[in-house]
Amino acid sequence: QVPLVESGGGLVQAGGSLRLSCAASGRSVSRYTMGWFRQAPGKEREFVAAVSWSGGNPYYSDSVKGRFTISRDNAKNTVSLQMNSLKSEDTAVYYCAARNYRPGQAISDRYAYDYWGQGTQVTVSS
Repeated sequence: QVPLVESGGGLVQAGGSLRLSCAASGRSVSRYTMGWFRQAPGKEREFVAAVSWSGGNPYYSDSVKGRFTISRDNAKNTVSLQMNSLKSEDTAVYYCAARNYRPGQAISDRYAYDYWGQGTQVTVSS
């Protein structure tokens, strides 16, 4: 219904930067909450960052706050994640996700999201 495609992953040294992008095709996501999650091998999927449809009041996990920045461009139907000061523990598959806003659901709750991209690998060398 809302296909999402991530790009921008790759291999980077610790302390370096990457910018991930997520493009939505078909239906507009301008009124959706957009989020980024990540999952390392053997770990559960965890919340990274999210932003409301307006682009205001972004939310971040404590582990990435101050290093990552989420942004969206509703005109282009995209959302991005700028990742700076990368650490080895940031290594994971990163997923873009979208959800309709529903009161009472935490923005960091992965189970609240309706649509997911295929993921893009981010590997940070130590």
